[in-house]
Amino acid sequence: MFSSLGGRSVREYTVSEETSLQNFTDTHDAQASFVLRALLKRRDVRINGVKTGEDVLLHAGDRVQYFLTPAEEGKRAFSVLYADEDAIVIDKESGVQSEAVFSALQREGECHFLHRLDRNTEGLMIFARKEAAARALLNAFREHRVRKRYLALVKGTLREKHAVLKAYLKKDAASSRVRIFDRPNGEPIVTEYRVLEEGEDRSLLEITLHTGKTHQIRAHLAHIGHPVLGDTKYGDAALNRKLHLTRQKLIAKELCFTGIPELPAIEGVRFFSEKSLKI
Repeated sequence: MFSSLGGRSVREYTVSEETSLQNFTDTHDAQASFVLRALLKRRDVRINGVKTGEDVLLHAGDRVQYFLTPAEEGKRAFSVLYADEDAIVIDKESGVQSEAVFSALQREGECHFLHRLDRNTEGLMIFARKEAAARALLNAFREHRVRKRYLALVKGTLREKHAVLKAYLKKDAASSRVRIFDRPNGEPIVTEYRVLEEGEDRSLLEITLHTGKTHQIRAHLAHIGHPVLGDTKYGDAALNRKLHLTRQKLIAKELCFTGIPELPAIEGVRFFSEKSLKI
């Protein structure tokens, strides 16, 4: 439920099962997820009418309210770049969970979740509006008929200005990370990069994903000694502190679908994020 009070917007939900406030917010409200840190700092979140400034445990039946300022409502968590009766393409901001975007779109009508971006990766995502469209798009993802290109700002300068990297990726569930191996161990991955621009201690890369595994770009680039700047999981912690970076400099810049005659409106169309990176 959405309302207003004292010049602020109020977003209200009822919890259906036990979960943390952070997880509930991330999966129910993209806008509140985007600004949750600021809301908690101001204690502008209420649980059953009681203010909280912490990521508390929620229980079934709890009433959660978020009080957003006009500025926080105006700074959108995502924007819609394209929409038709079958699909919707959005441009997500860094700091927003993909599931929260999905929840917001579901409130507008039928919506199907197809793929995700990490919370701190910004850029393009596509959702289906019909079951038939979801099947066609999921098949396109599985059969590698989706061109996905990213921009990344990475540590250092690369000797090879264009390369197709091959390795193996294995998930480590205990640490919520993945590990990269040069010899067979896990799932094969292919990551292509091209240097667009170089600075004294960093490079701007265009990256094409030929396989789309969890954390593939971030882990693969870290494996070759050029982690994404701002990456708190795989990156250079000392350098990130020096540069005051807490979110990875990674953008899902382009999406293009081919071989999907069921969806002629987006067949072969190249969608581009409005976001960019600078050296």
